[in-house]
Amino acid sequence: MQLRHVSTNLRQGLRRNMSMHAAVILTLFVSLTLVGVGVLLNKQAELTTEVIGNELQVTVTLCVPEEPRFPQCTSEVTAEQEAAIIDVIEQNPEVEAWTAVSKEEGLDNLRRRGIVPDEQLEGPDPLITAADIPKALRITLVDPDEYGGIQSALEDLDGVRDITPARELVGPIFDIIDAVKWSAWGAAIALIIAAVMQVANTIRLTALARRKEIEIMRLVGASRIFIALPFLLEAIFTALVGVGLAAGALAAFEKFAVIEGIDASFRGLPFVGWSAYTYTVVVIAIAGPLLTIVPTLLLTRKYLRF
Repeated sequence: MQLRHVSTNLRQGLRRNMSMHAAVILTLFVSLTLVGVGVLLNKQAELTTEVIGNELQVTVTLCVPEEPRFPQCTSEVTAEQEAAIIDVIEQNPEVEAWTAVSKEEGLDNLRRRGIVPDEQLEGPDPLITAADIPKALRITLVDPDEYGGIQSALEDLDGVRDITPARELVGPIFDIIDAVKWSAWGAAIALIIAAVMQVANTIRLTALARRKEIEIMRLVGASRIFIALPFLLEAIFTALVGVGLAAGALAAFEKFAVIEGIDASFRGLPFVGWSAYTYTVVVIAIAGPLLTIVPTLLLTRKYLRF
C-alpha cells in the first residue's frame, strides 16, 4: 500500500512539473556531456604523455645500423657508448631524471601511434621487428625552457642518432587539449549550478503544491523518509535520464568523431578508445545522481520543515 502511494506520488510529481523536470534533464544532459568531454580530453593528455612525452622531456634516440638519414650511425650503439651517454646525462644539471625506452617499447609506441601498421608486425616473417627499432633515453628536465646544455653535450657523442625536445612535438597539442578541456569544464560548472538551481525550484514548487497533503501525512504519523521519498525518486529519475542521454552522446562522439574521424585520418598520435569512454561513463554515472540527490536531501529539510 505504501509503495503504491509512493509510486502514485512519483507519477503525479513528474506529470505536474513536467516542464521543470525536462529542463533539469536537459541541463544535466548538456553539463554531464561537457564533463565527459573534459574527462576524455584529460585521458587523451595522459595517453599523449605516455607515448610521446610531456613538455619537460627530451628524447635521445640511439643509433641503429643502415639508416641513410643519419650517416653518423654506421652500427648499433655499443654498451660502452650507451654507458658514456648515460654518464653525461646523469652529470648534467638540467636533468632531473631519465628512463630507458627499450626496442620493444619503441616498437609498441610506433604501433600505438599508427606509424607502423599492424600487418607489418604480424606473421611468421614480419617486415618490421623490435631489432629494427632504436633504443631511446627519455630525459625529464628541471625546466622545459632549459635544454640547450644537455642537447649540446649529447649531440656529438658516438651512438647518438638524434635528440628531440618533446616541447617541440607536444607543446601545441597540449595547448589545444587544455584550452578545449578547461572550456568544457567551465561551461559544465555553469550548467551544473543552473541544474542545482532548477532542482531547488522544482522541489519548492512541488512542496507548495502538495503542502496540504504533506501536512495531513505529518498528522497521521508518516515518517520523514516516507514524505521525502517521492522527491528523492524524482531526483533519481531525472539523474538517470540525464546520465543515459550524456552516455549516448559521448558514445556517438567517441565512435564518429574520435575513432572513425580523427583517429582514422590522423597518423602519429594515439587517441583514446572505448576503455577511456567506459571510465568516463562511470564518472558521470556517479556525478549525475550526486547533483540531484544531495540538493534534494538538503532542500527537502528546508521546504518540508523537517
